[in-house]
Amino acid sequence: MDARALAVDVAGVSKTFRVPRQHVMTFKERAMHPFRRVPVHDLHALHNVSCEIEKGEFFGIVGRNGSGKSTLLKCLAGIYQADAGRMSVAGRLVPFIELGVGFNQEMSAFDNVVINGVMMGMSPRGARDRFKAVIEFAELEDFLDLKLKNYSSGMQVRLAFSLMVQADADVLL
Repeated sequence: MDARALAVDVAGVSKTFRVPRQHVMTFKERAMHPFRRVPVHDLHALHNVSCEIEKGEFFGIVGRNGSGKSTLLKCLAGIYQADAGRMSVAGRLVPFIELGVGFNQEMSAFDNVVINGVMMGMSPRGARDRFKAVIEFAELEDFLDLKLKNYSSGMQVRLAFSLMVQADADVLL
């Protein structure tokens, strides 16, 4: 396959987490036993994962709980660093793994769109200029004066999704 036609290229990616085997010690336990080590075990979330996704392709990742789906996406987004392997993304990537996680419930839709748009790589002016399109796509024109805390969860998801669609990304996670 021609490498220039790839939007995402993942080759041999592995990620391991060190997980404590017992409960986290309280401050009192830590003070009484300052040198006690908590035993850990390695949790292999990803082991030698490879895939190629062509530009324009829709790609789904399915699997059981704990199988590494979100870990792979977070590695691609740069939230986690893979222990081994390589990943490349052609163009601008916008993650919406945790849709709406950056929203401030005390602010209006306008303020949230501008702030989150800037976090997605838009200029402040670009985010302001796209506000109308974001609101229209989310069908929230009648709710502009409300703080986000007064939006239903569905309205908040629509707003977050609409903003993500307007971000002009080459790759949406």
